[in-house]
Amino acid sequence: MDIFKPIQIFADVATYNWLGITNHYWGDAINFFIYDAIKIGLLLIVINYVMAITRYYFPVEKIRSILTSRNWYSFDYFLAALLGVITPFCSCSSIPLFIGFVGAGIPLGVTFAFLIASPLVNEASLFIFPSIFGLEMTLAYNSIGIVIAMLAGMIIQKLKMDKNVNPDFLKFKTQKEAVRDNGGQIVPLKKRLKIWWKDGMHISKSIFPYVLIGVGLGALIHGFLPKDFVEAYLSTKDWWAVPVAVILGLPLYANSVSVIPVVEAMTGKGIPLGTSLAFMTATVTLSIPGLLILKKAMSWKLLSAFIIITSIGIMIIGYFFNYFIF
Repeated sequence: MDIFKPIQIFADVATYNWLGITNHYWGDAINFFIYDAIKIGLLLIVINYVMAITRYYFPVEKIRSILTSRNWYSFDYFLAALLGVITPFCSCSSIPLFIGFVGAGIPLGVTFAFLIASPLVNEASLFIFPSIFGLEMTLAYNSIGIVIAMLAGMIIQKLKMDKNVNPDFLKFKTQKEAVRDNGGQIVPLKKRLKIWWKDGMHISKSIFPYVLIGVGLGALIHGFLPKDFVEAYLSTKDWWAVPVAVILGLPLYANSVSVIPVVEAMTGKGIPLGTSLAFMTATVTLSIPGLLILKKAMSWKLLSAFIIITSIGIMIIGYFFNYFIF
């Protein structure tokens, strides 16, 4: 059952009946925009509300202690990446929890290891990959994904960019603060619901205009980029195919479950597996809507470092599967 089917029906009616658009290219673009804008908008409200509840109860102090009190330098990054693996979030939905981690004082590099691993190594790559690409490919992809998330986090930590995070965007109310404001008494459910709604809507309203920009770019590409373009330019093992796949994946927004059928179709048409995986990982990890959300939480300098480091990691995955896995 497609829970978003009513949205698609509304987008079809709005595009072709109310607006009366008959041009195929503009019709596809506007239909895509209406559908994705509504879908992502609703998802953002729901996700940010759930994340507000999660942050309210989430034991951030315990997580901070676990992630910062290890004797092995890299173990905290491994734990953060592992936490990203077991949390089934796409790039947009993992950002609110990332914000909570930074606000709790967890080192920036460690939180980025989580942010990268969460969409990169997920329920789809763990449970759907084996039936499509086999166990060997699944183990290789997930292992490399965890290592890349860890290394990216370490590099970002070495760059010492903590001051490039927007502190105003990290403000949210924890259970401890709410109880304190309530005179030390348990906060009534009705009041908690208001707190969660306020925190969730604060983030949703702040980032939705940027989501619209990202969806708009994706709509133009969806409507006007010839479908044969991707197949024609990515079906080669030339070195430039992987970076092109990463670039093509940027304007799109999808979780890994929804993009895996696309990857399967791409490989079925002769596009190398590494190139297809580069496209998928760019879509779920570096989507423009997700990056625009991150921009609200950090400076361009930090965001640029994140994009460059993560893009290099994604290209490493692509090249590895194109040239070393047969």
